Parts: sequence; C-alpha cells; structure tokens
Amino acid sequence: MNTASKAIVIGAGIAGLAAAIRLAVQGFEVTIYEKNEYPGGKLSYFESGDYHFDAGPSLFTQPENLEELFTLAGEPIVAYFTYQSLPISFKYFYEDGSIINAYTNAGLLAKELNEKLGEEESEVQQYLKDSEKLYHNIGTVFVNHSLHKRSSLFNAAIGKALATLRWKHLFRSMYQVNRKAFKHPHTVQLFNRFATYNGSNPYKAPGMLTLIPHLELNQGTFYPRGGMISITNALYQLALKKGVQFKFNTPVQRIIYHSNAVKGVVVNQENIFANLIVSNTDVYFTYKNLLNQPEKAKKILKQERSSSAFIFYWGINREFEELELHNIFFSKDYPAEFDHLFRLKKLYTDPTVYINITSKCEPGIQAPAGRENWFVMVNAPANIGQDWQAYRQHYREFVIQKLNRILKTDLEQLIETEEILDPVIMESRTSSYRGSLYGTSSNSKMAAFLRHPNFSTQLKGLYFVGGSVHPGGGIPLCLKSAKIMGELVAKDYKTSKKL
Repeated sequence: MNTASKAIVIGAGIAGLAAAIRLAVQGFEVTIYEKNEYPGGKLSYFESGDYHFDAGPSLFTQPENLEELFTLAGEPIVAYFTYQSLPISFKYFYEDGSIINAYTNAGLLAKELNEKLGEEESEVQQYLKDSEKLYHNIGTVFVNHSLHKRSSLFNAAIGKALATLRWKHLFRSMYQVNRKAFKHPHTVQLFNRFATYNGSNPYKAPGMLTLIPHLELNQGTFYPRGGMISITNALYQLALKKGVQFKFNTPVQRIIYHSNAVKGVVVNQENIFANLIVSNTDVYFTYKNLLNQPEKAKKILKQERSSSAFIFYWGINREFEELELHNIFFSKDYPAEFDHLFRLKKLYTDPTVYINITSKCEPGIQAPAGRENWFVMVNAPANIGQDWQAYRQHYREFVIQKLNRILKTDLEQLIETEEILDPVIMESRTSSYRGSLYGTSSNSKMAAFLRHPNFSTQLKGLYFVGGSVHPGGGIPLCLKSAKIMGELVAKDYKTSKKL
C-alpha cells in the first residue's frame, strides 16, 4: 500500500480508537501510536487488592454513538458490548438532610421534585421539554458538524437552530436561567451541576448549557456491563478486527511536515511516512511538542482551561444501601466553590463530592461480596503549580468529614485500599494540559466557536479529535469528534465511504 493510503493516529484514547476505526472502514491502513502500555486514555482501569476501578469517566450516556460506530464497521455490538438502562441517574444529598432521586423519567422526576422541594410538576416537565428542544434544534448543529467548514454547516439545520435561539441562551448564565425556572435553591443547584459536564462554571457559562440535562434525564443513563472499561475494550477489539495496528509504549516525538502538508511522524528517532495524521493528544501539546510551533500553542492558552478533578479510589469494607451507582453530596455554598475553581484556582474547604460505585450494578464482581468500590471525585482547579501534596491531605480530610456528617458513619475505619489521581498525574498520563478534563471551559458565549477545529487550516492531511478540540470533552463528544473527522476525510480524500 502506498503512503497516500496510510494513516497514523497519535493516541489511543476513546476518540483515537473511534477515529482509527472510521479510517479503517474508509480503506486506510491505520496505525495508532500510544505512549502508554494500554488503550483508552482517561477511560482506563486498574485493580487494587480485590477491588476493581474504572480510572476515569464514569457516566455513560448516548449509547447510540457506539452503536452507530459498530453498525458502520459491520459488526454486531452485542458481541463486544452490552449495557443496561438505569431508573435513577443520580442520587443527590444536601447538608440539610434533603435527598433527591433524579429519575430518568420526566414524570417521576417532576413528582420527586414536587414532593421533596415544592416544585410545580408542570414546570419541571416544561424545563425538560425545553432542554430537549434546545439539544435537537441547536445542540445537534454544534456536536454533529464542523463549525469551521461552510460546506459542513450548509448541511446543518441552521434555520431551525436560529428559530429556537433565545436571548437567555446566550446572554444569561446557566444559573440565571435555572433560578428563573425553579423555586427551590436545591433544584437550581441540581441543574447548575450540569455545567461541570464540560468543566465549566454555571455562574459564567451561557444558558445554552441547559440543553445538557436532556442527555441524562430525557435520553437516559446507562451502565455498561463490566464497567466503563468495557467501552475501551469493545473499541479496541473492533479496531483490531478492522485491521488497525497498535504500537504501545511508543510515543510520537514529532510530526513531519513540508510544503504545507504532513508527511509522517518521528518515532524512536525513525521517520514513519504517511500523508494523513490524526492527533488524539491535547491540541496544545500537539502544537508545542509535535509540530514545534510554540507561538500557535500560546494562542490556545488564551482560552480558559476547564476544571480538573481530584479522585480517591477507595475499597470500602461494607455496603451502603442508601447509595446508588451515581451519588452527589453538594457543597453548602456552590458559588464559592466555583469561585475557588476558576478565579482563585485553589482548594475549597467544602467541595461537592461525587461517588461512583460500580459494585452496585455488579456486586461480588466489581468488589468482594458485602463490600463496595468507591470512585470518589471532587472538582479541582487546573494545575498552575499548586501544592498538590498538601491538597491531597486537605481534600481527603474535607471529603471524609463531609461524608461522615451526611452518611452518619466513620469512613476512615472502612477504607481498605486507597489510590489517588490528581491533575499533575492526569497530565503526565494523558497529556491533558494542566490536567484539564475537557480542554477549554465553556464559560463564555463564544466558547463553542473558539474550540480548535477537527482539521488543520495550514497543514493538509492533519486532523484533530478528542476532548481538547471541537465539539468538546466527555465520551459522547469525543466520539462525535471522530465522526466529524471521518466525514472531513471522506470528502477531502474522496473515499467511497461517507461517514
């Protein structure tokens, strides 16, 4: 096969795996170079004693993105991957003792919020209908199309999007929209939390982000059998079935380019030639380290980074019947928490705590019988040189104090195993600049348009996928980025497959 038919993908994250599969389906000979010894990027896995832990993303929505990819590849997804729907997306705990079950049924959720917080059922259901309309009429334009190609936008339903757009979506914050929609501060806080799904601040991010609840509360929340790592494993096996070659423990040192076109990569001081290259590493590092273009890398830094996270992986030697798969323990002062995350960029003493427990869905498999595997995460600022060693102990104390208070337990005595992930470790493992989970934040009304496109405007044959580029971070959007890239390649290279 000649060089023109070869493609190189840099990074075996979820977007990189999906990109490789799409290129292989188009007829390219694809090789993925990955610096780690495993695929999946942030979506990885480890064991600590007898406890199993998904290391990164823990929420699974929009399974149709995976199903579409397997259909495209001509493979039955059930042979690789199965999942179940959940009646409750999250269980929310407040300091005053309030507990809310966020049902993935609009009627049940409206009833819950009415009984617990006094919200009008009709207003809750109307909010969810508005969220659905926003997503279908506006959100799909952003997530399914390149915003940087006229030809791509021409095929999008721009007219319907403009007809749906309202002043509040762009010129009011997510918090302002939610405060107007609901009566109780707890309900406002619950719906403000959806800004964290792309690492943003609900007090700054535009009201447009109120489309996010639709993905979880209307479309549903799901659990992949075997845990989130089963998504990585399924995509890895599908890529192998499609002939993709993997080179693990093999970081790319440089992208070779000449006369405004890519020519290949340098790996282990050896030139590997290909005229199509897809970067699934952070776009900042791509320009700074792989293209040796520090000035262009600096321009990317003008955009505010998303939040990061501090994660404790705890093996707990008892079961908590009051907990679900996904649980949130809210801070008392949400504005102060986000002020610390984005303006002060330092630790907050009362962080919101998220606990994911996969043993709830697979008891005796994800953790020993009668015990639970806790993935405990708090929002953290992106790394700018904070004292993370000190933060590690402080976060641990604050989290344990909060959980002891709300759950009325002595958590310290229940922790059998412990592992920790902070923004510095995150950056070293996944090349996410400053440990930002989603690349840039969405704290401005122009954020969606400022994300780096899925192609290079200066180097022919160079494309980008993953959380640091359009349309954003998180599993669904990373898969969407690969789809957009595939469609651009199909047009640019006039392949027989239109994706």
